[in-house]
Amino acid sequence: MKNNVKITRMEQKITQEQLARRVHVTRQTIGLIEKGVYNPTLQLCVAIAKAMGKTLDDLFWEVD
Repeated sequence: MKNNVKITRMEQKITQEQLARRVHVTRQTIGLIEKGVYNPTLQLCVAIAKAMGKTLDDLFWEVD
C-alpha cells in the first residue's frame, strides 16, 4: 500500500510523535507506515485521515 502520510504530515508541520499521540500508536508505527513497511488497519487509516483533516483517498491507495 502506498501513502502520502509523510508528505501530508510535513506539510502540516507536525512530527511523527505528535501524529502518533493523536491516533494512539507509537512513533515507530507512524515511521513504518510512512516507509510503506507496515500496512495499518482500516481503523488506523481512518484515524490518521481524521487527525490530518484528509480523506482516505488523499492518504492511501493500493498498488497492483
